[in-house]
Amino acid sequence: MGLYFQGLTMGLAYVAPIGMQNLFVINSALTRTRRNALITAAIVIFFDIVLSLACFFGIGALMQAHPWLQTVVLGLGGAVVVRIGLGLLLPKKKSTSENGAGAGAVAAAATASTASPVAGAEAPAKRLGLRGLLKTVGTACVVTWFNPQAIIDGTLMLGAFAATLSAQQATPFITGVETASVMWFLGVTLVVNAFAHKFNPKIIGVLNRVCGGIIVLYGIKLLVDFAMAVL
Repeated sequence: MGLYFQGLTMGLAYVAPIGMQNLFVINSALTRTRRNALITAAIVIFFDIVLSLACFFGIGALMQAHPWLQTVVLGLGGAVVVRIGLGLLLPKKKSTSENGAGAGAVAAAATASTASPVAGAEAPAKRLGLRGLLKTVGTACVVTWFNPQAIIDGTLMLGAFAATLSAQQATPFITGVETASVMWFLGVTLVVNAFAHKFNPKIIGVLNRVCGGIIVLYGIKLLVDFAMAVL
């Protein structure tokens, strides 16, 4: 159990810092129904688990061995992340009657709504729909995988532990890491969603723009790294 808890604490340290994943999950929890927010969290958890497994087994070494691959991911990832952030920072205008019903769109849709399930506002859409689900999957993939430096850093951190563990020891350790991902994203979603009703549409609009601005900065950093790698 010692290795499991070691993996659990390492996993929490790995996933807890506020980044694109956490901003995406928090925004979803604020603007979607609990059911849809949990679906979003589950999708993020899936991609995060796949990423941590890849880091544990050394995918970062692949990028370091093939600089062109890292450059491609930097350029593509930076452009997509900036677009996602701008969707939150500059949401499309909706009519008053559509404002409540349109709530629930998140960064994936790049058309985040500022409505909230408070008194006088309609509840967010109960179902994502196929299009919304596909956009959520796409955005979860982008915020998890389109940051080569995060992949390399994850490989250095998790891969370093992997190098010191036997095959039998690796299983409880990486299980603890994956448990941390599940606990963190589900916990954040449930806590934020439980208090979402206390935020009026104006406050949620401000939070959306703050999240969008931070995500745009992440994207710009990726594009700057891309430019430096090309030049």
